[in-house]
Amino acid sequence: MSDVTLTADRRTETGKGASGRFRREGRVPAVVYGLDGENVPVTVDAHELQLALARGANTVITLRLDGSEQLTMARQVQRNPLKGSLLHVDFVRVRADQTITADVALHLEGDPEGVKRGGLLEQLLFSVSVEARPGDIPAAIAHDISALEIGDQLHVRALQVPAGVVLRNDPDELVAQVTAPRGMGAGAEERAEGEAAEGDGGGVSAGAAGDTEESGGAE
Repeated sequence: MSDVTLTADRRTETGKGASGRFRREGRVPAVVYGLDGENVPVTVDAHELQLALARGANTVITLRLDGSEQLTMARQVQRNPLKGSLLHVDFVRVRADQTITADVALHLEGDPEGVKRGGLLEQLLFSVSVEARPGDIPAAIAHDISALEIGDQLHVRALQVPAGVVLRNDPDELVAQVTAPRGMGAGAEERAEGEAAEGDGGGVSAGAAGDTEESGGAE
């Protein structure tokens, strides 16, 4: 079911004062809800929760509460903007046999050929929405972009996902592209190669042209 288990304690006190006291005691205020169950205010150990969240945003967490175990996923994680310490978290109940939707990070791997030739890589999509059972949701989706040339585009339909995972994004949505830098229009690479070829025989061409002009003048 889940590799992560946390013990949650019900809390009867709410408000800023109580929440501050819980945090000083090393516990994080939270709430458990979902699957038509009641909303239950709880606290969990701050260090154990930090370790659980380090496994990934879509980690399935078994929450021990009131002598029973519930499958959950952490959502709406609030942190102190300066210290980074945990302030509050929502635990949403899930079922192992029921699909849910989640956002998954998208990692582009490799150095595009087009970038090596002077192009610029533009990544427009950094995460995708997927539908899967909780235990099948990947930590991230990776895609190799090494073969992208200048002018090539990567769309959602080209992404590969594990079995049991369905992408919910529009298949035609643009993920990334390699564009020519400003001043390097279409066909710039071909022009550069042509100019290099002309440069190799430049002296002969110029001489031939000069002889023609001089002959014309003599006539």
